[in-house]
Formats: sequence, C-alpha cells, structure tokens
Amino acid sequence: MHNHLVVALAYDRLCTFEFGCVTELFALERPELDVDWYRFAVCASEPGPIRAAGGVTLAAPYTLKLLERADTIVIPGWRDAGEVPPKPLLKKIRAAYERGARLCSICSGVFVLAAAGVLDGKTVTTHWRYADTLQQRYPQLRVQPDALYVDEGQIITSAGSAAGLDMLLHLVRRDHGSAVANRVAQRLVVPPHREGGQAQFVPRPMPHGESGRLSRLMDWVRGHPALPHTLRSLAERAAMSPRTLQRQFHDATGMAPYEWLVRERVAIARELLEARALLPMARVAELAGFGSEESLRRHFRRIALTSPAAYRKKFGARETA
Repeated sequence: MHNHLVVALAYDRLCTFEFGCVTELFALERPELDVDWYRFAVCASEPGPIRAAGGVTLAAPYTLKLLERADTIVIPGWRDAGEVPPKPLLKKIRAAYERGARLCSICSGVFVLAAAGVLDGKTVTTHWRYADTLQQRYPQLRVQPDALYVDEGQIITSAGSAAGLDMLLHLVRRDHGSAVANRVAQRLVVPPHREGGQAQFVPRPMPHGESGRLSRLMDWVRGHPALPHTLRSLAERAAMSPRTLQRQFHDATGMAPYEWLVRERVAIARELLEARALLPMARVAELAGFGSEESLRRHFRRIALTSPAAYRKKFGARETA
C-alpha cells in the first residue's frame, strides 16, 4: 500500500454526498492508525466549472490524465443514468482497468464502468431504483439488486449513496485489515459492518402500532443470539401471532424471521472472528447461536461467501495468549 493513490472523479452536477464520503475516507490524515495511509486527489472528468448538488461549485486541481497514475479510482453516482459518459472519460477508465487499477463505483456510478465496457460478465450492484435499467441496458452483466456492495476483486460496485460508505470501509479492511477499518468506522460513528441487503431499504410501510414491538424484539434477539429461537417463541415474545410476526418481519426487512436471525448470528460470528483470534471455532458457533461448527460454516459461507477460518485469517486481529 506504499503511496497508494486514490483518485475521486468529479463532474458537473456532482453528487455531493457520495463525493464527500470518498473525501472523508481517504483525504483525511490518520496518523493515529500507524499505517501507510492513502494519498488522495480529485480529477475533473471535463473542463469548465463543476457544479455539485446543493449549490456548491468545485474546482478540481487535476484533469483526466491523473487517472493514468491512480491505483484506485472511485466514481460517485453518475449525474444521469440515461446519459452516456464522455468518450475521453470512458477511454481513460478502460486504460486504467487494463493496467490493473482498482475501479469502484457508488450508486449510479456503475453506469460509467458499464459504458466503458469493463464490467462484461461480472456481478455488480447499484441503487435498487436503477437495477432493472442497468440489467436491461447491459444484459451481459449479472446485476445483484439486493447487495450493499459487490467485490469482484479489481472492480467493486456499491448500492445507493450510504452504501458507498460500506464499500469504502470494505476497501480499507481489504487493504489494512479489520482492526484499522474498525477504528476508521469508529471515528465516522458508523458500524464497521452492515448486514442484510437493499431490500431492507426499499420503501415498505410499517403497519401502524407494530414497529415498536418488532424493534424491541429485534434488539432483544441481538442480545440473546444463543437461545433456541423459534417462530412461535419469537411471536410469543412480541405478543403477536406467528403469521403477523412473519408479515411484520417481511415488511420491515424483506426477510423471513429465520433468515434475519441467521444473518444476525453471522454478524456476531464475524465480530468474534475479528476480535478473538484465540477463541475456538466451536465457541464462536456457540456464542453466535449456531450450536455446531458445521452449522456455522454452512451459514457463514452462504452469507459471507467465505469460510469462518478464511475470514478470521483475513480480518482477524492478532491476539496473544
């Protein structure tokens, strides 16, 4: 990571929030982390004044030529999903991809990467509002509409604006490990991981009078993951019928209670694997509520797309006996 250069793309009608997320993650100096932090710069995709959302005008100090030296390029949401990006920009993106630069997009920024032809055959995501349009316009892509972000190695795409923070923290975790990423997240006052997909953020009205009970139930389950929860026991705890509880969970999260519970348990297992390097895997399974190592491995691989052991090796903090 020595002298790793992150370049944020700026363009007229810039998405101010998404651009700000990139700046917050990579432009600030972080001497307290004691790591070789990133270099950061901004380049303009076109000449002329850059107007950003909210009445802000931005002066970018570099041109597209800077992309020739970038190690990581981040594209905030593109100004119009229906507008083909300028050819000089697409040419620079393709060249950067061919020389091995890491390319990242937030929200509709994926349309720039798709237009550049660097996503063919890859799995990607974008804001749920644009998922169908992206898939129809670029049928050679595999659009995953319910993901917060998708890591394809050299290319990482994220969903709507705030999901950009999830992706950017993921980049820090990839580059510097979970301990550093967790400290950055702490400074940002955001969770280091967010579980679930975009389905939980698609507008779904919560039936009147039920949100408080369901919220209290979720908080209680998070504090007692190892108990043998069943649909009936959860319904009794929430003072609902099992059918009502199922409906409420789906309205609130897009998932059935059992799937939500499994994902919460995987989240707890992740935290244990990151923080407790010497904790036996059987104990991780027990504390997270899986009951057995086999159950932990099966669900963890399905949701986290890797094994618990591999996850610990990659993201676990060093711990001495």
